[in-house]
Formats: sequence, structure tokens, C-alpha cells
Amino acid sequence: MTSKERELEKIVKPIVEGLGYELYDVEYLKEGGDWFLRVYITHPDKKIDLDDCEKVSQAVSDELDEKDPIDASYSLEISSCGLEPKLREKKHFEMALGKEIEVKLYKAIEKEKVISGVLEKITDTEIVVNGKNIAFENIGGAKILFDWEESENG
Repeated sequence: MTSKERELEKIVKPIVEGLGYELYDVEYLKEGGDWFLRVYITHPDKKIDLDDCEKVSQAVSDELDEKDPIDASYSLEISSCGLEPKLREKKHFEMALGKEIEVKLYKAIEKEKVISGVLEKITDTEIVVNGKNIAFENIGGAKILFDWEESENG
């Protein structure tokens, strides 16, 4: 997470939690010349819908307008973290412990640059997936893999 994302997280988190949601992640990035602030939310008891996103968007937008922490023009997007949430922070990996994940690597391990499997362990410096130790610094991207069987049965 960048320093700007951490700054924005400090502003957004109390608003999101005050509305009864949990803040999953904050991304502030440039795509195709445009800046986007993406706020991902979850709820412990229900799936996030459009009304939830709209409610959070209005409250976050009002606070950002007041505090004005971003110099550039940007688009605010509020959404759920989706079926296959990104794993960007250690806290995300902790939430995914025991789940099937996919990890893209900067440097191959045993000739593999993508490793999929159950997240077995997390330490301060690495994770273990399918018995392979993967340093956090070698992770180019990671996500939880959607379990179709569990979805159909539950």
C-alpha cells in the first residue's frame, strides 16, 4: 500500500465502519491517464449490493470533499471486494488462511511463476502455499480463488 493509500485509508475507514461495514482495501491509482480512488467494502452478515455502495460513496465523498486530501481530479469507486479478492496486505493473507489462493511471482520458484493452492501458513516475511515458501517481496499479485463447489452447496 502506498503512503497516499494509507493516508486515504485513515480518512475512509472510520466512515465505512461507522456505517456498519468493514473496509477491505483502498487503492489509489492511475489508469489510462485518469486517477481512481477505489474503496472495497465487506459486511460480516450480508453480500454488498448497489445500495450499500451508494450509501458509502455519499458519506466518503462528503468527507473527501471536506478534507481534500487529493490534489488531482479523480473518480471515486466503492464496491465489494468481489468473488476473488486481491491479497495486497498481510491482513488480507491472514483472512485467507486455509483458502485456495493464486500467487503470481516476480521470480520463479521451481520454474513456476504462478502458484495455486491452499494458503497453509503466514509469517512476518513469507507465506506457505502447497508446501512452497514464498517471500512477500516475491509476490507480484495474489488473490483468493472462487470456490464454485462451495458456492453451489452453500
